[in-house]
Amino acid sequence: MSGDPAALMIEPLVGWPRKAQAGQSYLVTVDLNGPAAPEDWPYEEEEFDFGVSLDGSRRFVCEALNEPSVVLHRFGGTYGPARFVIKASRAPGPGTIWLTISNRWGVPVRTVELPSEIVADAVVGQGHVVVPALNGRTATLPAEHTVPGQRTGRRPASGVWSPHHITISYAGTDRAWAVWTARQLERHGCQTFLLRWDPPPGVPLARLLSDLLGAPGRVLLLLDEEYLRLGQRTEPEWNEALGAVVRADPDRFAAVDLSARTLPPSTAVLGPVSLRELDPAEALRRLLTTLDLQDARPEPEDESVAPRFPDAPPAVWNVPRRNFRFTGRDTVLEELRALFENGPPAGARVALRGISGVGKSQIAIEYAHRFANEYDVVWWISASFRATARQQFADLAEPLGLADSSALPERVRAVREALRTGRPHRRWLLVLDSADDLEQVYDLLPEAGGHVAVTTLTQGWAASGGVAEVQVERFTRAESISYARRHVERLTEDEADQLADAVEDFPLLLAQTTAWLDANRMSAAEYIGLLRRADADEIGIQTLPDYPIGFQTSWALTLDSLEQDSPEATELLRLFAMFSPGSIPVRQLQRARPGDLPTLLAELAADPAHWLGALRRLSESTAVRMDYVQPSDSVGYVDSVEMHRLYHRFLRRTLTPGERDELSAVACRVLVSADPRSPSEVANWPVYAELLPHLHPSGALESSEAAVRDLVLNCIEYLRLRDEESTGLTLCEQVLARWRIRLAPTHPSMLVLVHQHANMLRRCGRYREAEAVGRAVVEQLAEERPSDDLDLLRAEAGLGGSLMALGLFKEAHQLFDDVWRAYDVLDGPEAPRTQACLNNLGVALGLLGRYQEAADVHAQLLVLRRQSFGSDHQSTLLSGLTYARSLRLLGRHQDATALQGVNSLLHRQTMGDHHPQTLAALHNQALCLRRSGDIPAAADLLRSLVERCRNLQGVRHPMTLMVQADHASFLRSYGDLTESAELTDAVADGYRHLLGDDHPYTVGVLGNRGLLLWLGGDRAAGARLIEQALRGMTNAVGADHPWTLGCALNAAAVRRLSGRPDEAAELRRETLLRARDAVGRDHPLVRACEDASGTGAEEPPGWDFEPQPI
Repeated sequence: MSGDPAALMIEPLVGWPRKAQAGQSYLVTVDLNGPAAPEDWPYEEEEFDFGVSLDGSRRFVCEALNEPSVVLHRFGGTYGPARFVIKASRAPGPGTIWLTISNRWGVPVRTVELPSEIVADAVVGQGHVVVPALNGRTATLPAEHTVPGQRTGRRPASGVWSPHHITISYAGTDRAWAVWTARQLERHGCQTFLLRWDPPPGVPLARLLSDLLGAPGRVLLLLDEEYLRLGQRTEPEWNEALGAVVRADPDRFAAVDLSARTLPPSTAVLGPVSLRELDPAEALRRLLTTLDLQDARPEPEDESVAPRFPDAPPAVWNVPRRNFRFTGRDTVLEELRALFENGPPAGARVALRGISGVGKSQIAIEYAHRFANEYDVVWWISASFRATARQQFADLAEPLGLADSSALPERVRAVREALRTGRPHRRWLLVLDSADDLEQVYDLLPEAGGHVAVTTLTQGWAASGGVAEVQVERFTRAESISYARRHVERLTEDEADQLADAVEDFPLLLAQTTAWLDANRMSAAEYIGLLRRADADEIGIQTLPDYPIGFQTSWALTLDSLEQDSPEATELLRLFAMFSPGSIPVRQLQRARPGDLPTLLAELAADPAHWLGALRRLSESTAVRMDYVQPSDSVGYVDSVEMHRLYHRFLRRTLTPGERDELSAVACRVLVSADPRSPSEVANWPVYAELLPHLHPSGALESSEAAVRDLVLNCIEYLRLRDEESTGLTLCEQVLARWRIRLAPTHPSMLVLVHQHANMLRRCGRYREAEAVGRAVVEQLAEERPSDDLDLLRAEAGLGGSLMALGLFKEAHQLFDDVWRAYDVLDGPEAPRTQACLNNLGVALGLLGRYQEAADVHAQLLVLRRQSFGSDHQSTLLSGLTYARSLRLLGRHQDATALQGVNSLLHRQTMGDHHPQTLAALHNQALCLRRSGDIPAAADLLRSLVERCRNLQGVRHPMTLMVQADHASFLRSYGDLTESAELTDAVADGYRHLLGDDHPYTVGVLGNRGLLLWLGGDRAAGARLIEQALRGMTNAVGADHPWTLGCALNAAAVRRLSGRPDEAAELRRETLLRARDAVGRDHPLVRACEDASGTGAEEPPGWDFEPQPI
């Protein structure tokens, strides 16, 4: 017949996965329905042959298993479906399979879109189950579905019985148990398939359970409250469904009990055996016995990569408590997991991005708990405030077993290195919560290894490259309805839908409205009406931009109810708004001094039971989360409180200016009472770390109270002592902007602040700015104060530090000498600040090339400090180091080596291997070993120091540059010119960036580069740099400085070997005379000059420039 086959009114009958697990293969069947009765067949031919094709549109790979056609018959339907295997891509997300049906001439007569979402885990309710072996492939067998708008057709036959194939059905929250169970069963010879239980509403429970039997083996149910509660199923429904399905096929079902409570009676038909509160061996025994596998011989287990027993926490764990009422978000969690699993081998970083209030942090918390048994380290960091984030990151050092260091940057770098290298743990997850400013925390990210999850409001993370992004939207309506009905059981499906509509599916707002409805008996209809009718004028608050009025309305209703029922809890809530939302100091509030709190709150804090009750009320009715501590020997207490940032903004907007000022004063008094007033004591550092985030929201930076100013200055001093110069500089500049308005430049608090500002600038490498700040203060105080004024002396000492860094050694020396003499008269030689200034004086003398005077000063100070502090005090060890360095610079290499060997050992024993002062001691020891002839030991120590300084202090830190410069010189002298050149170029670039082109360190390292070029054969370029170094060093430190004389020695050799003997001889003669005057006749520099005038006249240039600590 020649008619158009399309007139036959065919209906495709397709079995395909509506959700496909990433990387999984599936069986897709395509059949056709024709007219129901033979008499309706309109043609003479009794059969029509239709071609069938599938196109996966880059998301699926499609392959036909048999002839891709379906024969439709007038009397019996078809002879069987066309069958395809499709494989989902590794990347989760929406996908489409295009079905095309063609007539016998290949003309398409029907095209159908088959949507399929690729997820990380398989999902029950989609009807597809695993087929262990299908033409050599692993695939799944989906239930048939008609295409949208078509009637349902036949169901496929059940899979072939396979006793060693086990489908594991689990609730999403129990994924850790599912993964562990699957691994153990696979070790014992079984094939497994994970199927997440997520029953769609409205589908009979018995049908969903029957669908599980499509798998070719047994079905293991992991039962707990969450499994039974999903889909809002009632106990009678479970009783009926289990009775009908399980009793009909009891050998196909098995179950285990993961519940912390007794399971309902309906589950008795499954005979579930409990696996809770058991050790791993007993849990495994029970699992195997339940499945009649107790005699199976297991494969060996590699515990370093195997999923851990779910009840055994990771070795290192620091994550907020799990929200056991967490609902939905399975798609986001699956996408997050897939991005981690399929990320680069060097480590995956994923940002959860979305507006405030959509539940990013809750998703991250659930992910950490749900996948905990796949990690050895899970660490949570509150990243909204830089200082807090760095402190919490550094806190990971102790549980990782890293050597302790008082310097926070060193601990941060040590943790980064441990995570990067995977030692001691390779499987780790780091969560940076509320990391909206990438620049503030980016330096915490390890360069490789592990997984990093970030929650953020901004697009900066994804735009930075190397960070994948998951967009977190509001709840889907189905998630909203499920959440609402789970939290308020009296809600009907329609009421839950209306509530979700009123709050526009915002998770945070839904949490607050359901909490209110659960605690109050107002009808849902009345409450929803209030949410929809109210406006900003009615509720009397400022609105939050870009957020629905429902936020303001629901929270205003909550506040109104709270104020009527518990005025003291309301007052406490408003006071919370004056602290940082991420870590409200409830313990400090409860311990506040008499008179610090208003009467109502003071009475509340004095009664522990009422205090705890008020906190509990806030937790139940507001966007506040509590962390409880329950000591074994006392009653529990609330250790910390966290408030959602959006709710924090809302509360602050409800306050009048007068209320805000009153509450700010209260908050500042509480912070002052918590101030230990001694930031130099290491034991107090955790307290200052907790106080820092509250300075800004409390109003402490604007306070005119002297005690509050002292608190701010103590926090800045804490940052200085922790070597947190970047954070310290930011805080200094914030405070300066406020205090300059109300304080005179010479006010005592202002002078301390400016001194710290200059100090932080200097530590950040901003030396010119530090000099300008310090010089302005010195000049102003010098006009108003006597020369021995303590404020002036402190300012001069600070200016001296900036000048020394800038290479202005003479002026720095003069300042240090004046200040030391003044302190010696005022305080005596034993006073700490006198000794500190004497140390600076000795360093300045060494930088001036006056090595003998420097050695005398350091020897004197070493004796003083041994008498004052003992031999193993940090200050004494520093003096031992500086004295040994002076001896080395004098050419007394054997004496220096002996002294530095003991000093380095004491440093390591007292301060640890990672302290910056220990690294400085080891650096000097390496140079002593080189000069005393122990070349192999010097080589090993220098190479290890370069790596340690890079990792612990960064590539452009002055110490790293100094160590690299000396290692480069060593390599040049002992054979590796290529690596030496690379290091020298890096150091030159670093010094140029840090100190400028004319600084003696930049000039000296360029001279070293000239030596490399000369030795490498490029004599013209080498000669230019060597001559340039001589001119530059002469300008920087003068013609008589040992550094200049070393450059002159090199230039003389270049002139001699370049055919300019007369110029060379004159320069050698002048250099020898100057060297004898500068360092004495027995110094190695003098001997080198003498050799160059005699037997060594033909030797190539080779005098190294060695930068010194500043």
